[in-house]
Amino acid sequence: MAEENKEGSRFGMIVASSLVLILLLTLILPMVFSANKDTVYSAYVFESTDNEAQSLAQLNLMAESLGDDDGYSIANTMSTPMLVNDWKDPHRTMLLIISPEKPIDETEASKIHEFVTEKGGKVIIAADNANANRVAAKFGVTYQQASLYDEDQHWDEINMDTGNFRPDNWKNVWSLASINESIDGMSESSLRQGCSVTDLAFRTVEGCRMPVMFREPTGLMVENYSEDSNNQRRIKALASASRGAFIDIAGDGDGGNEMNPAPGNLSLIVRIDYPGIVALDNKAGSSGTLSEIEVTGSIVFVADQTAFSNRLWDFEEAESTGMFKDCPLGTPSCWMNGLNNDREWDGNQHYMRALIYSMMEFGNQEISNTIRLSHSNFQIVFDESRHVTGVLSAPFTDAMATIVLLTSDAFLKWLIILNVLLLLLVAIMVVPEKANWRHVFDLTRFRERPEKIDPGTYRKRVQESLMSKVRLFYDLTRDEMALKPPAEVQTMIGDPRLTELAYSQNRTYSPEELRQLLQTIRRWGKKA
Repeated sequence: MAEENKEGSRFGMIVASSLVLILLLTLILPMVFSANKDTVYSAYVFESTDNEAQSLAQLNLMAESLGDDDGYSIANTMSTPMLVNDWKDPHRTMLLIISPEKPIDETEASKIHEFVTEKGGKVIIAADNANANRVAAKFGVTYQQASLYDEDQHWDEINMDTGNFRPDNWKNVWSLASINESIDGMSESSLRQGCSVTDLAFRTVEGCRMPVMFREPTGLMVENYSEDSNNQRRIKALASASRGAFIDIAGDGDGGNEMNPAPGNLSLIVRIDYPGIVALDNKAGSSGTLSEIEVTGSIVFVADQTAFSNRLWDFEEAESTGMFKDCPLGTPSCWMNGLNNDREWDGNQHYMRALIYSMMEFGNQEISNTIRLSHSNFQIVFDESRHVTGVLSAPFTDAMATIVLLTSDAFLKWLIILNVLLLLLVAIMVVPEKANWRHVFDLTRFRERPEKIDPGTYRKRVQESLMSKVRLFYDLTRDEMALKPPAEVQTMIGDPRLTELAYSQNRTYSPEELRQLLQTIRRWGKKA
């Protein structure tokens, strides 16, 4: 028995050590992969005075503007955008995927396409590489894999130490963008009309354009500008590079290099709308009951995530880092040359907020006024799952990403976490051994099976089985059974073979005979 306990304890120690090792690896490996990597383009990493560059590459100013100023309900998903179709009121929800540092896989891309085209959801994807190409391909759009150079549409930058202009950087690109109209179909007068402050205040942004700044964008190519065969899809190029812009595939910044394509139709912002999608919402005049309404699914592709960053979102941030607000009229690269009115650039936030507003269902007259007149009924979700997380938060976010694949319900997510922790605690518990003559199903133990029963005890066990059955048959307690004289017990048994088994001291039995006696014991109660 001592040797058995020793072997069981050794096995339990091995299992417990393995579980601890797995737990440590689960915590340490995500930290190793996240080491020396800063989280960028996140709505939840705030300004840091000791790391200005990282602070400028965040989205917290955007989140504050949309939440505090515009009144949207702001949330985030840190697991996967694969669950977008489980969200409540998808037609009143916008998913923002800004700078996908991790590629969007095929399953996620299919779910996002379904979210837009079947649920009426809203999506904005901003990237300067091919990480978003799987989802972009679902809509007939392709992200180029290198930076765009534009000699005719670039903005100036000042050296803050000297106060002098830096050398021209053709990767600092600007464009004049419309809100909801394709620039290819706008009239000449509309193309030259700048959206004024009054236009933005009253949401009258049709027939005008606004300057938008980009920093090292790539280019967007649209496979087919025509509508779908079912006449549903509406493709609009909202902003484009100049005709002479090229993609620096070779990495030498040389527009004359044949390896650097210059197709002449590189877009910077592409919008695709899907009108006529049926959704459920509180319909106007329906007394608050859910009814079928028609909504529009919308997705916007932007060729640069920096357009949403702190640096270019607010002009004060841009100016403090050398962004030159104005451009001398008459110079070839000045955006004001394309506008009749003096429309100065005052941060990308004015354009982006107007774009987001136009994508939502605020103008849908089928929706009840109590819903559409309150921004808090519209959700904006930042996708944090595409970013490299911090060293300490990496194990938590990776674990949550796995758990959320099981359920998107907040209560069930935490219930799963608590159950996993409980199982780990139970797994390393040491439970005393049970009696080895009885087979016990015990899921709380991770022990070896007990050794086989000693053959020398077979007869004794069969005798104990017989006496227990006799006692139970006559409804006797153990003490009452012990007080019975042997002659009376023999009369109670009745069967000579079983009587011999109970009281004979000289009789020996082979294993086969004991098995036959067990069958007789089983039948004994029924015969009696």
